Amino acid sequence: MDDLKGKRVNDAAAIGGFLRHIRSCNNARLPGERLPFRLGETPVGWVKPGLATALAGFPEVAADATGVTLNDPAALVSIARTLAERGLCRWRNEVFDVRAAPEGPVLAEIDRGAIPSFGVFAVGAHLNGLVERPDGLHVWIARRSANKTLDPGKLDHITAGGVPAGLTPNETLIKEAEEEAAIPASLAARARHVATLAYALDRHEGLRRDFVHCYDLDLPADFVPQPVDGEVEAFELWPVAEVMATVRNSDAFKFNVNLVLIDLFLRHGLIDSAALRAGLDAGRI
Repeated sequence: MDDLKGKRVNDAAAIGGFLRHIRSCNNARLPGERLPFRLGETPVGWVKPGLATALAGFPEVAADATGVTLNDPAALVSIARTLAERGLCRWRNEVFDVRAAPEGPVLAEIDRGAIPSFGVFAVGAHLNGLVERPDGLHVWIARRSANKTLDPGKLDHITAGGVPAGLTPNETLIKEAEEEAAIPASLAARARHVATLAYALDRHEGLRRDFVHCYDLDLPADFVPQPVDGEVEAFELWPVAEVMATVRNSDAFKFNVNLVLIDLFLRHGLIDSAALRAGLDAGRI
Protein backbone atom coordinates (compact mmCIF):
# COMPACT_ATOMS: atom_id res chain seq x y z
CA MET A 1 0.00 0.00 0.00
CA ASP A 2 2.99 2.35 0.27
CA ASP A 3 2.64 3.47 -3.35
CA LEU A 4 -0.79 4.94 -2.51
CA LYS A 5 0.14 6.70 0.70
CA GLY A 6 -0.13 10.47 0.48
CA LYS A 7 -0.52 10.45 -3.32
CA ARG A 8 -3.34 11.10 -5.76
CA VAL A 9 -3.65 8.06 -7.98
CA ASN A 10 -3.54 8.99 -11.67
CA ASP A 11 -1.34 6.46 -13.48
CA ALA A 12 -3.10 4.13 -15.89
CA ALA A 13 -2.14 0.88 -14.17
CA ALA A 14 -3.46 1.97 -10.78
CA ILE A 15 -6.59 3.56 -12.27
CA GLY A 16 -7.28 0.30 -14.09
CA GLY A 17 -7.55 -1.52 -10.77
CA PHE A 18 -10.45 0.73 -9.80
CA LEU A 19 -12.05 0.83 -13.24
CA ARG A 20 -12.49 -2.93 -13.35
CA HIS A 21 -14.93 -2.76 -10.42
CA ILE A 22 -16.98 -0.05 -12.10
CA ARG A 23 -17.10 -2.04 -15.32
CA SER A 24 -17.96 -5.32 -13.64
CA CYS A 25 -20.88 -3.66 -11.83
CA ASN A 26 -22.19 -2.33 -15.15
CA ASN A 27 -22.01 -5.52 -17.19
CA ALA A 28 -25.74 -5.87 -17.92
CA ARG A 29 -26.81 -5.08 -21.46
CA LEU A 30 -30.54 -4.50 -21.60
CA PRO A 31 -32.79 -5.85 -22.81
CA GLY A 32 -30.57 -8.64 -24.05
CA GLU A 33 -32.67 -11.78 -24.02
CA ARG A 34 -35.02 -10.36 -21.40
CA LEU A 35 -38.61 -9.21 -21.87
CA PRO A 36 -40.12 -6.10 -20.26
CA PHE A 37 -42.05 -6.73 -17.04
CA ARG A 38 -44.93 -4.31 -16.51
CA LEU A 39 -47.38 -3.47 -13.76
CA GLY A 40 -50.40 -2.51 -15.78
CA GLU A 41 -49.02 -0.20 -18.44
CA THR A 42 -45.92 0.78 -16.45
CA PRO A 43 -42.58 -0.96 -17.18
CA VAL A 44 -40.81 -1.80 -13.91
CA GLY A 45 -38.39 -4.62 -14.70
CA TRP A 46 -37.01 -7.31 -17.00
CA VAL A 47 -37.58 -11.07 -16.98
CA LYS A 48 -35.90 -13.91 -18.79
CA PRO A 49 -37.98 -16.04 -21.20
CA GLY A 50 -38.17 -18.98 -18.80
CA LEU A 51 -39.67 -16.85 -16.03
CA ALA A 52 -41.96 -15.16 -18.55
CA THR A 53 -43.33 -18.58 -19.52
CA ALA A 54 -43.94 -19.45 -15.86
CA LEU A 55 -45.63 -16.10 -15.24
CA ALA A 56 -47.96 -16.66 -18.18
CA GLY A 57 -49.64 -19.44 -16.19
CA PHE A 58 -51.03 -17.03 -13.60
CA PRO A 59 -54.51 -15.60 -14.25
CA GLU A 60 -53.38 -12.09 -13.27
CA VAL A 61 -50.68 -12.11 -15.96
CA ALA A 62 -50.77 -11.47 -19.70
CA ALA A 63 -47.66 -12.46 -21.64
CA ASP A 64 -46.75 -12.19 -25.31
CA ALA A 65 -43.75 -11.38 -27.48
CA THR A 66 -43.79 -7.74 -26.31
CA GLY A 67 -43.41 -8.56 -22.63
CA VAL A 68 -45.13 -9.66 -19.44
CA THR A 69 -47.91 -7.61 -17.82
CA LEU A 70 -49.21 -8.12 -14.29
CA ASN A 71 -52.68 -6.63 -14.19
CA ASP A 72 -53.07 -6.92 -10.42
CA PRO A 73 -49.94 -5.49 -8.73
CA ALA A 74 -51.20 -6.63 -5.32
CA ALA A 75 -50.69 -10.23 -6.47
CA LEU A 76 -46.94 -9.85 -7.01
CA VAL A 77 -45.86 -11.06 -3.55
CA SER A 78 -47.98 -14.22 -3.71
CA ILE A 79 -46.89 -14.94 -7.28
CA ALA A 80 -43.23 -14.58 -6.29
CA ARG A 81 -43.81 -16.94 -3.36
CA THR A 82 -45.26 -19.56 -5.68
CA LEU A 83 -42.36 -19.17 -8.11
CA ALA A 84 -39.89 -19.52 -5.22
CA GLU A 85 -41.57 -22.75 -4.14
CA ARG A 86 -41.00 -24.00 -7.70
CA GLY A 87 -37.33 -23.05 -7.50
CA LEU A 88 -37.64 -20.27 -10.08
CA CYS A 89 -36.56 -17.42 -7.82
CA ARG A 90 -35.28 -16.81 -4.31
CA TRP A 91 -37.34 -16.10 -1.20
CA ARG A 92 -35.96 -14.09 1.73
CA ASN A 93 -39.14 -13.14 3.58
CA GLU A 94 -38.35 -9.43 3.35
CA VAL A 95 -40.78 -7.10 1.60
CA PHE A 96 -39.38 -4.37 -0.65
CA ASP A 97 -41.13 -1.64 -2.62
CA VAL A 98 -41.42 -1.76 -6.41
CA ARG A 99 -41.06 1.49 -8.35
CA ALA A 100 -40.68 2.36 -12.01
CA ALA A 101 -37.87 4.76 -11.01
CA PRO A 102 -35.71 4.55 -7.88
CA GLU A 103 -37.34 7.59 -6.30
CA GLY A 104 -40.77 7.29 -7.93
CA PRO A 105 -44.07 6.29 -6.30
CA VAL A 106 -44.53 2.81 -4.88
CA LEU A 107 -46.47 0.65 -7.34
CA ALA A 108 -46.33 -2.75 -5.63
CA GLU A 109 -44.36 -4.87 -3.18
CA ILE A 110 -42.10 -7.87 -3.79
CA ASP A 111 -39.99 -10.22 -1.70
CA ARG A 112 -36.36 -9.17 -1.66
CA GLY A 113 -35.18 -12.54 -2.93
CA ALA A 114 -37.27 -12.22 -6.10
CA ILE A 115 -36.00 -8.77 -7.07
CA PRO A 116 -33.11 -9.97 -9.30
CA SER A 117 -35.38 -12.46 -11.11
CA PHE A 118 -37.85 -9.70 -11.98
CA GLY A 119 -35.12 -7.13 -12.69
CA VAL A 120 -36.84 -4.38 -10.70
CA PHE A 121 -35.02 -1.53 -8.98
CA ALA A 122 -33.66 -2.09 -5.46
CA VAL A 123 -32.56 0.73 -3.18
CA GLY A 124 -29.76 0.42 -0.61
CA ALA A 125 -27.94 2.51 2.00
CA HIS A 126 -24.17 2.21 2.66
CA LEU A 127 -22.22 3.91 5.43
CA ASN A 128 -18.55 4.87 5.42
CA GLY A 129 -17.51 4.82 9.08
CA LEU A 130 -14.60 7.29 9.20
CA VAL A 131 -12.06 8.12 11.88
CA GLU A 132 -9.55 10.95 11.50
CA ARG A 133 -6.36 10.11 13.40
CA PRO A 134 -3.04 11.97 13.66
CA ASP A 135 -1.63 9.67 10.96
CA GLY A 136 -4.55 10.29 8.59
CA LEU A 137 -7.98 9.04 7.58
CA HIS A 138 -9.07 5.56 8.66
CA VAL A 139 -12.10 3.53 7.61
CA TRP A 140 -14.01 0.91 9.61
CA ILE A 141 -14.23 -2.35 7.65
CA ALA A 142 -16.62 -5.23 8.36
CA ARG A 143 -16.19 -8.88 7.41
CA ARG A 144 -19.46 -10.46 6.37
CA SER A 145 -20.58 -13.60 8.14
CA ALA A 146 -19.62 -16.91 6.53
CA ASN A 147 -23.33 -17.81 6.78
CA LYS A 148 -24.55 -14.96 4.55
CA THR A 149 -26.53 -16.11 1.50
CA LEU A 150 -24.77 -13.61 -0.77
CA ASP A 151 -21.04 -12.89 -0.70
CA PRO A 152 -20.20 -14.72 2.53
CA GLY A 153 -16.91 -13.75 4.12
CA LYS A 154 -16.41 -10.70 1.89
CA LEU A 155 -15.30 -7.35 3.27
CA ASP A 156 -18.03 -4.74 3.67
CA HIS A 157 -18.87 -1.33 5.08
CA ILE A 158 -19.37 -0.76 8.78
CA THR A 159 -23.07 -1.03 7.96
CA ALA A 160 -25.11 -1.38 4.79
CA GLY A 161 -28.48 -2.73 3.81
CA GLY A 162 -31.35 -2.80 1.38
CA VAL A 163 -34.20 -0.37 1.99
CA PRO A 164 -37.32 -2.39 2.93
CA ALA A 165 -40.89 -1.44 2.16
CA GLY A 166 -42.11 1.61 4.04
CA LEU A 167 -38.70 2.95 5.12
CA THR A 168 -36.52 5.73 3.72
CA PRO A 169 -32.80 5.24 3.05
CA ASN A 170 -31.97 7.39 6.09
CA GLU A 171 -34.29 5.39 8.35
CA THR A 172 -32.80 2.17 7.01
CA LEU A 173 -29.28 3.41 7.68
CA ILE A 174 -30.05 4.24 11.32
CA LYS A 175 -31.83 0.90 11.84
CA GLU A 176 -29.05 -1.15 10.24
CA ALA A 177 -26.32 0.77 12.08
CA GLU A 178 -27.79 -0.22 15.42
CA GLU A 179 -28.64 -3.78 14.43
CA GLU A 180 -25.36 -4.62 12.69
CA ALA A 181 -22.72 -2.55 14.47
CA ALA A 182 -24.21 -1.28 17.76
CA ILE A 183 -24.00 2.33 16.56
CA PRO A 184 -26.51 4.29 18.67
CA ALA A 185 -29.29 5.95 16.71
CA SER A 186 -28.25 9.34 18.05
CA LEU A 187 -24.77 8.85 16.56
CA ALA A 188 -25.91 7.29 13.27
CA ALA A 189 -28.30 10.21 12.74
CA ARG A 190 -25.24 12.44 12.22
CA ALA A 191 -24.38 10.61 8.98
CA ARG A 192 -24.16 12.83 5.91
CA HIS A 193 -25.70 11.80 2.61
CA VAL A 194 -22.84 12.28 0.14
CA ALA A 195 -23.74 10.50 -3.09
CA THR A 196 -26.09 8.20 -4.97
CA LEU A 197 -24.78 5.48 -7.27
CA ALA A 198 -26.61 3.34 -9.83
CA TYR A 199 -25.58 0.26 -11.78
CA ALA A 200 -27.04 -2.65 -13.76
CA LEU A 201 -25.27 -5.91 -13.02
CA ASP A 202 -25.80 -9.49 -14.15
CA ARG A 203 -24.96 -11.85 -11.29
CA HIS A 204 -25.67 -15.48 -10.49
CA GLU A 205 -28.83 -14.48 -8.60
CA GLY A 206 -30.13 -12.44 -11.55
CA LEU A 207 -30.25 -8.83 -12.69
CA ARG A 208 -29.22 -6.24 -10.10
CA ARG A 209 -30.52 -2.76 -10.93
CA ASP A 210 -29.45 -1.06 -7.72
CA PHE A 211 -29.62 2.53 -6.57
CA VAL A 212 -27.27 3.04 -3.63
CA HIS A 213 -27.42 5.96 -1.20
CA CYS A 214 -23.94 6.66 0.24
CA TYR A 215 -23.34 8.20 3.65
CA ASP A 216 -20.28 9.34 5.62
CA LEU A 217 -20.19 9.26 9.41
CA ASP A 218 -17.31 10.72 11.41
CA LEU A 219 -16.89 8.43 14.41
CA PRO A 220 -15.15 9.20 17.71
CA ALA A 221 -11.64 7.80 17.97
CA ASP A 222 -12.67 5.68 20.96
CA PHE A 223 -15.79 4.21 19.36
CA VAL A 224 -15.52 0.50 18.46
CA PRO A 225 -18.40 -1.14 16.54
CA GLN A 226 -19.64 -4.50 17.79
CA PRO A 227 -21.32 -7.32 15.82
CA VAL A 228 -24.92 -7.62 17.01
CA ASP A 229 -27.22 -9.54 14.67
CA GLY A 230 -24.76 -12.07 13.23
CA GLU A 231 -24.50 -10.38 9.81
CA VAL A 232 -20.88 -9.39 10.53
CA GLU A 233 -18.11 -11.53 12.01
CA ALA A 234 -15.71 -8.73 13.01
CA PHE A 235 -14.76 -5.08 12.47
CA GLU A 236 -11.31 -3.62 11.78
CA LEU A 237 -10.11 -0.03 11.48
CA TRP A 238 -7.90 0.36 8.39
CA PRO A 239 -5.84 3.29 7.09
CA VAL A 240 -7.46 4.58 3.92
CA ALA A 241 -4.33 3.69 1.92
CA GLU A 242 -4.80 0.04 2.88
CA VAL A 243 -8.46 0.19 1.87
CA MET A 244 -7.47 1.69 -1.48
CA ALA A 245 -4.83 -0.94 -2.14
CA THR A 246 -7.27 -3.75 -1.33
CA VAL A 247 -9.92 -2.33 -3.65
CA ARG A 248 -7.39 -1.75 -6.42
CA ASN A 249 -5.63 -5.12 -6.21
CA SER A 250 -8.31 -7.62 -5.19
CA ASP A 251 -11.94 -8.66 -5.09
CA ALA A 252 -11.96 -8.93 -1.30
CA PHE A 253 -14.81 -6.44 -0.89
CA LYS A 254 -18.44 -7.17 -1.75
CA PHE A 255 -19.01 -6.03 -5.31
CA ASN A 256 -20.97 -2.82 -4.68
CA VAL A 257 -18.88 -1.79 -1.68
CA ASN A 258 -16.03 -1.17 -4.12
CA LEU A 259 -18.12 1.48 -5.89
CA VAL A 260 -18.99 3.32 -2.68
CA LEU A 261 -15.35 3.28 -1.60
CA ILE A 262 -14.17 4.55 -4.99
CA ASP A 263 -16.61 7.43 -4.56
CA LEU A 264 -15.05 8.09 -1.13
CA PHE A 265 -11.54 8.11 -2.62
CA LEU A 266 -12.63 10.55 -5.33
CA ARG A 267 -14.28 12.92 -2.88
CA HIS A 268 -11.14 12.96 -0.73
CA GLY A 269 -8.93 13.68 -3.73
CA LEU A 270 -7.15 10.33 -3.50
CA ILE A 271 -7.96 9.33 -7.08
CA ASP A 272 -7.59 11.73 -9.98
CA SER A 273 -11.15 12.16 -11.25
CA ALA A 274 -10.05 13.23 -14.75
CA ALA A 275 -7.91 10.11 -15.13
CA LEU A 276 -10.75 7.90 -13.95
CA ARG A 277 -13.20 9.58 -16.32
CA ALA A 278 -10.79 9.16 -19.22
CA GLY A 279 -10.53 5.47 -18.42
CA LEU A 280 -14.32 5.14 -18.27
CA ASP A 281 -14.73 6.95 -21.56
CA ALA A 282 -12.14 4.71 -23.17
CA GLY A 283 -14.10 1.69 -21.96
CA ARG A 284 -17.44 3.24 -23.03
CA ILE A 285 -18.95 2.98 -19.56
